[in-house]
Amino acid sequence: MSDTPARSKPVPRKAAYHHGDLATALVDAGEAELREKGIEGFSLRGVAKRAGVSHAAPAHHFGDTNGLLTALAARGFERFLARQDDFKRAAAPDPRAQLSAAGVGYVNFALENPALFRLMFSSDRPEFETAVLDQAATQGFMTLVDGVSQITGTDPWADSAAMRQVSATWAIAHGVADLLVSGRLKIVGGMDPQTRNAEIAAMIDPVIPAAR
Repeated sequence: MSDTPARSKPVPRKAAYHHGDLATALVDAGEAELREKGIEGFSLRGVAKRAGVSHAAPAHHFGDTNGLLTALAARGFERFLARQDDFKRAAAPDPRAQLSAAGVGYVNFALENPALFRLMFSSDRPEFETAVLDQAATQGFMTLVDGVSQITGTDPWADSAAMRQVSATWAIAHGVADLLVSGRLKIVGGMDPQTRNAEIAAMIDPVIPAAR
């Protein structure tokens, strides 16, 4: 998988306004800008040029650069959860298999969306106190909490041992994702997707709690 994005063509001005949802068009353009230039090179001016709108349009909808990055991070968490659901649907229905599949989906999301992954988990630019992002990020964490709860039959918020298992499962999945996105886990990164996913599951499975 190549992490080098294809250069996106600017959306003509009429096209951006024609579909009646300029905010979505700007988020689309912002995602392309983020993939190409990274967080450091991201600018509202660049997004406006890519979307084919006035320089004032992004600020009108999102306030400032961090506002648009916040919207992008929220989109990322929605896609993150959807990717986990893709893998869960293809897995066995028992809770341990479902949590393992979610972990594999976590890593695949990172590989498929490295710029969004970095924005969501490694940047202080998104404003997590904003309702839309807080809700999306919380849902991501609660999916993990619920997965452990279904296995252990306990509430991790009331059971410190179960919450440690939540943290351990998250740490392994995130660590594998970060190493692969950074190109540091070359042995696994060089595998074909099916073999790679099996190897990811083999790394995650030992920290998934046993059913009580």
